[in-house]
Amino acid sequence: MLAADLVFWPAVAFVAACSLHYAPRIRSERIAMQWGLDGKPTWYAPKSIGLWGTVVLMLAVRLAIWAATIYVPERVDSPEIGLPLFAIIIAAAHFWILRSAARAR
Repeated sequence: MLAADLVFWPAVAFVAACSLHYAPRIRSERIAMQWGLDGKPTWYAPKSIGLWGTVVLMLAVRLAIWAATIYVPERVDSPEIGLPLFAIIIAAAHFWILRSAARAR
């Protein structure tokens, strides 16, 4: 286990908690996932993907980093910095997306 996991796993728990909290508050069956420079959504995902796809993405990235550190450690550069930054950015974006979706009418 890396010291970075002390940030990563709470971030995964936060993302899952946000999904559980906002799921009943989001009325639409689709969630805006990305916005253009004009502030309008550019694409939407089904509600279940929008809620839980982020958790799957985070776990897949962590698995890839773990596999790389085991099988090709010479190619892994600074997971102690990258993993926490990834986790914090993804968790913040997920929260913002779900909060926006819950506020949409």
